[in-house]
Amino acid sequence: MLVLFGAGAVVAALYMGGGELTYAALGFISLSFAIAIAAAVYGFGPVSGGHINPAVTFSLAVTRRFSWTEVIPYWVAQLLGGAAGALLIVAAYGTGAVDLGGVGGTALAEGVSYGSGIAAEAIGTFILVFTVMALAVDPRAPRGWAGLMIGLAVACAIFVIGPLTGGSLNPARTFGPYIATMVFGGDVAWGEFALYWIGPLLGGTVAALIYDFVARPRQAGLVTEDVER
Repeated sequence: MLVLFGAGAVVAALYMGGGELTYAALGFISLSFAIAIAAAVYGFGPVSGGHINPAVTFSLAVTRRFSWTEVIPYWVAQLLGGAAGALLIVAAYGTGAVDLGGVGGTALAEGVSYGSGIAAEAIGTFILVFTVMALAVDPRAPRGWAGLMIGLAVACAIFVIGPLTGGSLNPARTFGPYIATMVFGGDVAWGEFALYWIGPLLGGTVAALIYDFVARPRQAGLVTEDVER
């Protein structure tokens, strides 16, 4: 869902814009990502936690809120889901989607260095995981807002870093279009793939640790349990 309707919106914007992507179009792409993420979190949160992002899974494991033994299976599922979503984009738009931004793939903009790309992805993922910690993890969070706000946090990040890196924040979101592009004979910048892991894992981990240190949700949870008793 994330890749199909998020990266798919990139393909749609390029299709309608004659191959050109404006900042206004980026706004609609961000909105599509926000809605798809909210739907996934509300729909699958009660089943699996609705991570849909290796960086979120890793950050929760670092803060001991997720089992390390389940990290790799979750990553495999997330990457396979990303690939399936990208292939569905090709099913809808045809192989021409490969020429439309590499099936909505992410790439460093011209003049953006590898290090700057890592920094941008880390910054974007920071607000995503910070929002996850505040709305989905902290026991003091108001109920019912997690999916919406997590989706909007991703949209907010894409507004800022989209022009630099495509605003992935998620290795699976980058992986899916790469695979579909490769399958249908397009050129894939595999040399940039590592930055879409390093940045999100780094930014997400820092966000989770800082939130734990500043907001102290674990202590809040203990206080809540004592009051309920």
